[in-house]
Amino acid sequence: MRLDIYTHLFPPGGYMDRVIELVPDKGTVKRWVTLPTLWDVEARMRMIDGFGDYQQVLANTMPPLEQVATPEVAAELARMANDGFAELCAKRPDHFPAFIATLPMNNPEAAVKEIDRAVGMGARGVQIFSNIAGKPLDLPEFLPIFDRMAHHDLPIWLHPARGQAFADYKTEAKSKYEIWWTFGWPYETSAAMARIVFSGLFDRLPNLKIIAHHMGAMVPFFEGRVGPGQDQLGTRTSDEDYGALLASLKKRPVDYFRMFYADTALFGSASGTRCGLDFFGVERSLFASDCPFDPEGGSMFIRETIKILDELQVTDAERHMMFETNARRLLRL
Repeated sequence: MRLDIYTHLFPPGGYMDRVIELVPDKGTVKRWVTLPTLWDVEARMRMIDGFGDYQQVLANTMPPLEQVATPEVAAELARMANDGFAELCAKRPDHFPAFIATLPMNNPEAAVKEIDRAVGMGARGVQIFSNIAGKPLDLPEFLPIFDRMAHHDLPIWLHPARGQAFADYKTEAKSKYEIWWTFGWPYETSAAMARIVFSGLFDRLPNLKIIAHHMGAMVPFFEGRVGPGQDQLGTRTSDEDYGALLASLKKRPVDYFRMFYADTALFGSASGTRCGLDFFGVERSLFASDCPFDPEGGSMFIRETIKILDELQVTDAERHMMFETNARRLLRL
């Protein structure tokens, strides 16, 4: 079985219509409505059937609720999304053996309650974004959410969030050429990972499990910077005592970065996949396609990612770990 642990779908049950009403940029809606496998469950299942022994874990799609809704409305929408996914997975476990819960991250108290409720309905983890409407994840207000996930011993899926309004240069008002997505999203994920590492969160919660989307983003390629480079933390800074922070950590920074899990959603990059496996190891790497956001409407990234994993110079047992057994262990399926 090939178990795809990161695919996006609008939860059934009216959620998509509610979000469309709230999204200020209707340009994003244009893409949604022309991508049936993003919202049509029957179309999605037909696509899945074309890949044989293949199943999908479901996650909500963009936008993060905290970007479009008030704390009260975000909590309502999270409940709607999780109810829709729970019902779908219960009805079609042959296609969708698990779902990832949506959280109202601008309402941390409600988010903790929703974690418990969603896990009780079968959620095998939660999805959070690399920033919460511009706030970093290591703020104290979000700590109860990480505490709760460590209590449940279920993973957090870390998804990047950055838009066109985040300019590439201080002299400009917006990012051009979709640089905010191509290079901005990997930076977002990497920055969030660093904030988690240096906040001491892994020391506080050593069993915390976080899946960094897109094969850990920039981190594997920049192993030298997060390794020997950050072994020198503080030597480039005069206004904060990062040397004391470094001394307070129980491990080297690079060893904390290796505590993340990574998925293979790299849009068909064989070299990127090998780089990520070199850094995280087979034991912390899981098959994911990021379906359905490809030029063919959903099937291309699945097909290309499977091909890359099939051609990797690994043992059959290691390939099986990435395709299925790592996910079953991590998600406790």
